[in-house]
Amino acid sequence: MGNEHFDRATRMILEALQADSRLSNQALAEKVGLSATPVWRRIKELEDSGVIRRHVALADREKLGLSICVLANVSLVRHSEGAVEAFEAMVAGSPEIIECQAITGEADYVVKVVAPDMKAYDQFLQSKVFKVAGVASVRSNVVLREVKYETALPVP
Repeated sequence: MGNEHFDRATRMILEALQADSRLSNQALAEKVGLSATPVWRRIKELEDSGVIRRHVALADREKLGLSICVLANVSLVRHSEGAVEAFEAMVAGSPEIIECQAITGEADYVVKVVAPDMKAYDQFLQSKVFKVAGVASVRSNVVLREVKYETALPVP
């Protein structure tokens, strides 16, 4: 199971689990019209193949006191030895960074950072991002309002 299209039942299982990963095997079986054993087997195949990476609980960032969300475009010094590795190591060790993508265009990365307030974001920049020798610039875009946020992927 990987890049191929899924049959109806597998698609339904994957869509249901993305909406609520706590559904019991029996509840899933009833939703898709199969018995529990084939549903369990399909879930196991999805997990073993890496289609299902993990099961998580989604927390509300604002209720956790993380009221600031920033999309920062980070550019690295082009010919700096080890800049990519150093930056990506900093990203991996920073729980404030909840997403990071290497991108094309003017910047090298876009990172999504959450923080309690602007002072905390500034402290994060000073203590972590700007400490990475290869960082040339950071352009911060503060999120004013979240228009859409989904974790479920469309299932082909």
